Amino acid sequence: MSTVVTDPPARSLRPLVGVLAAMAVSLTGTRISAIALPWFVLATTGSATMTGLVAFAEMAPYVLVKALTGPLVDRLGPRVVSWTTDAVSAVAAGLVPLLHARGLLPFWLLLVMVAVIGAMRGPGDLAKSVMVPEAADHARVPMERATGLAGVTERLASTIGPAAGGGLVAVIGPLAGLAVNAGTFALGSLIIAVALPKGMGRPAAADATGTAEAGDGSGGYWRMFREGFGFLRTEPLLLTVTVMVGITNLLDAGFVTVLVPVWARESGNGPAAIGLIGSAMGVTAVVGSLIAAALAHRLPRRTVFFVGFLLAGAPRYLVLALDAPMWVVITVFAVGGFGSGFLNPILGAVLFERVPRHLLGRVHALGDSLAWAGIPLGGLLAGGAVALVGLIPSLLTAGVLYFATTTLTGLRPEWREMDRLRGHGGTEAVEQGSDEVVAATRS
Repeated sequence: MSTVVTDPPARSLRPLVGVLAAMAVSLTGTRISAIALPWFVLATTGSATMTGLVAFAEMAPYVLVKALTGPLVDRLGPRVVSWTTDAVSAVAAGLVPLLHARGLLPFWLLLVMVAVIGAMRGPGDLAKSVMVPEAADHARVPMERATGLAGVTERLASTIGPAAGGGLVAVIGPLAGLAVNAGTFALGSLIIAVALPKGMGRPAAADATGTAEAGDGSGGYWRMFREGFGFLRTEPLLLTVTVMVGITNLLDAGFVTVLVPVWARESGNGPAAIGLIGSAMGVTAVVGSLIAAALAHRLPRRTVFFVGFLLAGAPRYLVLALDAPMWVVITVFAVGGFGSGFLNPILGAVLFERVPRHLLGRVHALGDSLAWAGIPLGGLLAGGAVALVGLIPSLLTAGVLYFATTTLTGLRPEWREMDRLRGHGGTEAVEQGSDEVVAATRS
């Protein structure tokens, strides 16, 4: 009896390009909104506390819904979740400038619209991220390279978005930025729904033959949720990463949504300065992410990770607190951007390597939600701190906390696993004998 040998599927870059394009447009819109929305609230209310409340209204639903939709992403498939949630976000984001123009947007309704956008963004972002490993398989590239390209995409959005947002707000007004955000959500939904190849992003419960694997999502919702939580508890490295990133995310949320806008207003630099420093950081972050995409699978992850955080964290707070000249502020943000460009490619590769594919939606959702749990409070705490003690003490306190978090945490023994067991946890070899795959999976 002869054995039938089937050829492996042809290499295709289309899935990876499609996912990255959808990420690019939706993230760019989000970055534009990150400048337009706080400035809109500051301009209409003059209150840092209310600006922080709007940030809370967006990020609290983001974190909560994202945590709970992991099993649905695994069951329904990330493609369906991505395009439907982006479509709803487009409608909600478009209603904000429309209702305000007609005088029908009281503050409570703005909070509702922002909450809807946050609730849809959570599962939408999760679904796009979950499709990256499958897209990497189709493209036959190492996981670090795929996550590096995703990092480049995010950083490009962080470059273009603040520049466009700052310019739109300065020239036309904040409502123009919110309208553009609605358009980018709609375009992202269209790309996922139409441009990705047939079969891309199918539910993780089915293997290539369409049969379900044991414990892969064929049970009820809460059983699937418990499976994801149970796996996360067995991974000390992922838990340690989650706690550390959770603290820095809380501090960054207050920095971006309250401290930087208040600094721009009090210094007289205006919204254009927010776009300028954001773009400076974004440009160099793109460079860092490109280097990570090309070389991260050959670099010592732990060392690069903590050096990147050292550059990207506390110096930003300090330079604003010192009221340094604008060229110094831009330089510090540019150096920080370069360091930050290495962070997400490393974190993404570690996650995708250590988590089995059929659990990826659940574990990714829980890990991200725990890491983002402090973000809704970041704006509230920063707004309260500015109102209580002023801008400069708030910046200095946050900077000290950031430095302590990103240095002392690195002493824990779990971090040693970051440079070990690459490929552990369900990463699939997509091209037997490929030098790239060997480089990406060896310890």
